[in-house]
Amino acid sequence: MNKQLLRIAPALLLALAGHAAQAAIKVLACEPEWGALVQELAGDKASVYVATTGLQDPHHIQARPSLVAAARTTDLLVCTGAELEVGWLPVLIRQSGNNAIQPGKPGNFAAADFVRKLEVPDRLDRADGDVHAAGNPHIQTDPRNIALVAGPLAKRLAEIDPANAATYQARAADFATRWSAAIARWEKQAAPLRGTPIVVQHKAFPYLEQWLGLVEVAALEPKPGIEPTSAHLSAVLAELQTRPAKMILRAAYNDGRGAEWLADRARLPVVVLPFTVGGDEQAKDLFSLFDDTVQRLLKGLP
Repeated sequence: MNKQLLRIAPALLLALAGHAAQAAIKVLACEPEWGALVQELAGDKASVYVATTGLQDPHHIQARPSLVAAARTTDLLVCTGAELEVGWLPVLIRQSGNNAIQPGKPGNFAAADFVRKLEVPDRLDRADGDVHAAGNPHIQTDPRNIALVAGPLAKRLAEIDPANAATYQARAADFATRWSAAIARWEKQAAPLRGTPIVVQHKAFPYLEQWLGLVEVAALEPKPGIEPTSAHLSAVLAELQTRPAKMILRAAYNDGRGAEWLADRARLPVVVLPFTVGGDEQAKDLFSLFDDTVQRLLKGLP
């Protein structure tokens, strides 16, 4: 029996070593869109844990123990950046004790670093509400930004996991081809939306507006991050008498009461957009996210 075990042991050790070499790298994504992008670029080469869901406001998350545990062992942290997660991500990184994901390390990837930000403030004053110094962080609402992030993210995956660099490169090229074709399709479908005046609940859609040519005429929040007040809603209603809108946009995670109040009085449809992967049942991945977004906007047209 001992001789048999001795014969089996080397083969077992080789098998275990091969399994370890093929083990998926661990990725912690702050938002669902980046978790979905990692899956597109890495496939089974990465094990992805997503910190938030499509029905959570990514500004306001707790660094709960399960997130700290995930951060402690992750190889790569993929977040939006641009201060979107400023209320919880620094705490998470600090409590993780994981040197690999500290700011400036290869294991810390901020998607917003690779796109041109809109609404960069001329001044910083907390009295202006939830204003981000680096500009509006909701970059994922324009699929062209997803394309800008995909290349650098694939390179970062290859840097973290050089053994599978060829896989990341090939999958990135395939994704770029499919994504470019999808953008062309969405833009053709969305042509009737160009020039449509809209009201937004939160200033979460400047990138979507720029991409599709939507025109924002009012916001339900009196200041970014401040819930709509009765007085402000009444002021928006009065403003719409001189600057009419065609629809009210809000993200799936927003409280809908203010939007419904205005919709009833201004006789406007409320279009609830998924905002990210998992924001509704149709938005199961990045492609279906924008399929659903464009279709919901078109249905909102009179």
